[in-house]
Amino acid sequence: MPDSTRIRLIEPADAAPIAVHRTRDVEAFRPWEPDQPADFFTPEGQAERIDRLLAGYRAGTVWPGVVLAGDQVIGQVTVGGVLPQPHLRRGSLGYWIAGASQNQGHAGRAVGLALRVMADELGLHRAEASTNLENLPSQRVLRRNGFSPYGVAHSSILLDGKWRDSLLWERIVGD
Repeated sequence: MPDSTRIRLIEPADAAPIAVHRTRDVEAFRPWEPDQPADFFTPEGQAERIDRLLAGYRAGTVWPGVVLAGDQVIGQVTVGGVLPQPHLRRGSLGYWIAGASQNQGHAGRAVGLALRVMADELGLHRAEASTNLENLPSQRVLRRNGFSPYGVAHSSILLDGKWRDSLLWERIVGD
């Protein structure tokens, strides 16, 4: 149920459930995400990743969150590349939802909640995101949350052995 969707700051204890989702969904995410080393899919690898994310949070460069349905971790939502300077105040939004919880409205709700974090907690003015040109479900999530496409970054990400174009998205956070 999307009404039960929440987000919160990631915690070290989230490593095990994230590893389970990422292992189970590795093939489903292959078209949209870069290849990862084998330890990425282990609780230990995720724990190291979470430690790095929390160090970035303490430094003010990232807000790493998990998406919850009830009390279960079902995905992540991250505001990265945070530029809090008064003349910039922007961040880049990324997210994923575990396959078993997709198509239930969680991604859209999580993005909406992350936009609130961007405005209220981080004081950002502009939200950016990018999607693979073929990732129509993610594009729908962004459109429903007020994002507009503004360009294509050609040959910008190496996915499944090929350089791919990305569609760039923007939204003014207060709008």
